[in-house]
Amino acid sequence: MNRPEQWHLTKDAAQRYDRCVAQYILGPWAPLLVETAGIVPGERILDVACGTGAVTRIAAERAGITGKVVGLDLNPDMIVVAQALPPPSGASIEWLTRSAVHLGLEDDGFDAVLCQQGLQFFPDKLGALHEMRRVLRPGGRLALSVWSSIGHYNSAVGKALEQFIGHDTAKRFCASRQAPSREELLSLAIDAGFSDAQIGLARLDIRLPQIDQFAIDHLAATPVASAIAAAGAETRGMIGASVMHQLERYAETGGTVSYPEETYVLTASRH
Repeated sequence: MNRPEQWHLTKDAAQRYDRCVAQYILGPWAPLLVETAGIVPGERILDVACGTGAVTRIAAERAGITGKVVGLDLNPDMIVVAQALPPPSGASIEWLTRSAVHLGLEDDGFDAVLCQQGLQFFPDKLGALHEMRRVLRPGGRLALSVWSSIGHYNSAVGKALEQFIGHDTAKRFCASRQAPSREELLSLAIDAGFSDAQIGLARLDIRLPQIDQFAIDHLAATPVASAIAAAGAETRGMIGASVMHQLERYAETGGTVSYPEETYVLTASRH
């Protein structure tokens, strides 16, 4: 497997990420991950690879005013955008720019660690899981998700990029879906020292707005943004039209689409 690419974005791209990815692609999954972790008021929660904070904010609401929540991401501009958003009710949030492989946090400091769609980007997945276990208190819980497949939407965008931009750009875009298999994920959790590791398959219907325009806006919030900008308006229009055509079986009125999506959810504990 190729070395995973770190998800570095400029501040403008991070803002677009919050409007597109966080709101429409990852946001619908955030309550499920927090619910799976079983967070209750007063708990200490760490959200690793938090992005602009979709999961972090829901965790803060669940932890309540007596809780403690830390949102951590390698990309400083993601953290800048997260800090600028209105804070949720509930626990205050500490935002940190850190690597998942070197958390720099105290041992046994958290009741639960969350990680939504981040593990596939970590260059040292086992090392990151070791760190997550280290910062959990004995009896603490891990709830982590990774995509189970490339999915309908990403497949359509990847094919459009392959046709109108090139193979390398399509491959870079689709890298976010190159996640460990169920077997690999379970093995990583066990090798990292977690107990009671289980993997479930969760399903949701994802609804995206005006799909031809959304695809272009989304691409501007990814590491291939510069290639999309350089392609020109005509090429961007063809990419959007191709995505719309490929997803027409999921089309709704007004240009929106609604399609089924699946993700693996790993739960484990530290004994």
